[in-house]
Amino acid sequence: MIALIGTIISSTLIFVIFRLFEKFKIDTFQAIVFNYFTAFICGWTLYSSQFTSKVFMNIEWIPYALTISLLFISLFFVMGKSAQQNGVAITSVAVKMSLAVSMIGMIIIYKEALTLLKIAGIVLALTGVLLVSWEPKGSKEQNNAWKMLIILFIGSGILDLCLNYAQQNVLNELTPALFSAFGFLIAGFIGLLVLIWQFIFSSARIKGKNILAGLILGVPNYFSIYLLLQAYEVIDYSNSSIVAIVNVSVVVLSALFGFMIFKEEFSIKKAIGLIASLMAILSLYFAT
Repeated sequence: MIALIGTIISSTLIFVIFRLFEKFKIDTFQAIVFNYFTAFICGWTLYSSQFTSKVFMNIEWIPYALTISLLFISLFFVMGKSAQQNGVAITSVAVKMSLAVSMIGMIIIYKEALTLLKIAGIVLALTGVLLVSWEPKGSKEQNNAWKMLIILFIGSGILDLCLNYAQQNVLNELTPALFSAFGFLIAGFIGLLVLIWQFIFSSARIKGKNILAGLILGVPNYFSIYLLLQAYEVIDYSNSSIVAIVNVSVVVLSALFGFMIFKEEFSIKKAIGLIASLMAILSLYFAT
């Protein structure tokens, strides 16, 4: 149970930390780059005994790790900007509702049965995301804000699909935890190349506070995955049950942080969207 509570808190903290970046004038991209090196070090420390030569004998996983790393850093950057612009509550809905996108992908790729509950969950998820994100006749800034939510919704679902496919088809000696750690390392190096480019061809400079922010962000980022894997092993629930509990809890906890700490505005339309999102998670859980 401690692992389950830990992954819920860690996942929620990611949104909260991103929200605080705006207050402390943190460069989101720089912090994200150093966050990934921190996350890799956490993985190396906890799983150092599993880093053996057998891991590197089969390199079939490397193209998948590169693809997933690009998705990691791109979506994490959009998530950070969205948390600052849209708020932690709305951003968490977009990310957690991506469960519907991955469900659609599994139906297409793995020929899974399309049941009424799955249809209901997918429709509710789409409804929830549209209600919390779409603003009619909004300003350019508002239009960009809801586009970020749609990118997160679709992109996070594609990322889940890629991780699922890699786990089922290419990970032999490499455990999901190690694969994630290597994904973080590659994402960090990709980001570092971008920072070097910015350093050479623009006036951008790396600041100590951005590195510190990345170190702080990297800890809950890694443990949100590590503790979830631990929960799968020690808790006597199905994996789908654990995912449903985590997703519902993160959405609710993020909403509470948004309302109580950051004083985020919440219209009736967005409240309905939040309720629809929670119902979608439960529908997709019972459909599995």
